[in-house]
Amino acid sequence: MIIYVKVKPNSKKQKIEMVSSEEYTVSLKNLAENNKANLELIRLLEKYFNKKIKIIKGLKNKKKIIEVI
Repeated sequence: MIIYVKVKPNSKKQKIEMVSSEEYTVSLKNLAENNKANLELIRLLEKYFNKKIKIIKGLKNKKKIIEVI
């Protein structure tokens, strides 16, 4: 399954909001430096979907394409 995620780093709370069945907005506590936000995003989405997560596109962008395996 492919989903589209808009990331909001440096937020006060971690939060996943479903915009549509394929689009999500994710708030992360970590800053977007040294890959910290991406690692937090992967952990959070793996917990949410209970499946493995792979970032396909957008490693250095706020808009990401993610594969849920």
